Amino acid sequence: QVLLVESGGGLVQAGDSLRLFCAASGRTFSNYAVGWFRQAPGKEREFVAGISRNGWTTTYADSAKGRFTMSRNGAKTTVYLQMNSLKSEDTAVYYCAADPTVTTMGVPQEYRYWGQGTQVTVSS
Repeated sequence: QVLLVESGGGLVQAGDSLRLFCAASGRTFSNYAVGWFRQAPGKEREFVAGISRNGWTTTYADSAKGRFTMSRNGAKTTVYLQMNSLKSEDTAVYYCAADPTVTTMGVPQEYRYWGQGTQVTVSS
């Protein structure tokens, strides 16, 4: 079992950048696919970005392409979501999730382990 803790959220203005962190405890992310999801008030949870089990492949939602970058540290203990050119529509609670059996990165039901979320608010 892996425990996930997100951090790095905050209140920023449109056009600013934020870097989110997802730290693993209990074990590393080795052999775990990790995804970033977000949920805005009144909306369903949506996929933002994901990194494959071996860390070689990253996948992005269309809304994130060109603005967000997901990465993982060499020790496989932390994943990051660098968010640039933030827009008001990026406002949401951001969650990281992990699972060793993910086959479709963007499906939240495939992830068993979730963090508590970190709030990102972008003012226009």
